[in-house]
Amino acid sequence: MSSLPSPALDGAAPAGGSAPSQAPAFSPLYQQIKGLILHSLQHGEWKPGEAIPSEMELAARFRVSQGTVRKAIDELAAENLLTRRQGKGTFVATHAERQVQYRFLKLLPDSGDARGEAPAQRTILECRRLRAAADVARALALRTGDAVIQVRRVLSFAGVPTILEDIWLPGHTFKGLSAEQMASHQGPTYAMFELDFGVRMVRAEEKLRAVLPDEQQAQWLAISTSTPVLSVERLAYTYNDAPMELRRGLYRTDTHHYHNALS
Repeated sequence: MSSLPSPALDGAAPAGGSAPSQAPAFSPLYQQIKGLILHSLQHGEWKPGEAIPSEMELAARFRVSQGTVRKAIDELAAENLLTRRQGKGTFVATHAERQVQYRFLKLLPDSGDARGEAPAQRTILECRRLRAAADVARALALRTGDAVIQVRRVLSFAGVPTILEDIWLPGHTFKGLSAEQMASHQGPTYAMFELDFGVRMVRAEEKLRAVLPDEQQAQWLAISTSTPVLSVERLAYTYNDAPMELRRGLYRTDTHHYHNALS
């Protein structure tokens, strides 16, 4: 990665006059450094779970102060993109870490919490490659008819089918994804996406509404068609706000509830 140009050093103007026209006027220096670190994350310079260079090394690399680097890293850590470990350094956050896993898991058991609940049992109903319908293509920033992978699965807790999900993924990015791969991975699905496809989901947007399941959906969830379920549509993004997953789920809420902490 190239260093910042000399005039950007902690806001110092060059000797003998005003700053040149190309000098950044609207973005604080730490935000520029944040952008450069994000660029490295996006292009895989540091993989999920790996340590990034120290603040001193990054300060030398970008020719800025350690305080500027620290502020950039603080923001990235607050956004769950980096993780600080006392005495060990700063690491690229990964969905294999428990504190990150539960950032995207919002359905909690009525008694206890997700950390005390046994992992969900996954039943893959289908995993196929097909052409994207218009709504799926629009969500994933593809063209109608582009290849996507569709996965349909049921997640059960303590033997009770609780979540029915349809997942769509860009076909070119997730080429080769199979039902066996989805079923056999023991950890979080997003961790498998990181490990096997180099894709890290960094944020998501969700829409919720109450609906009634159709006959087939009710059968998969072992409920009647008159039982309301929570419909959750999620669009998950990787770095640079690139959409990488459209997920539509139906959640039973007789033993679980949807929980979101606002701050």
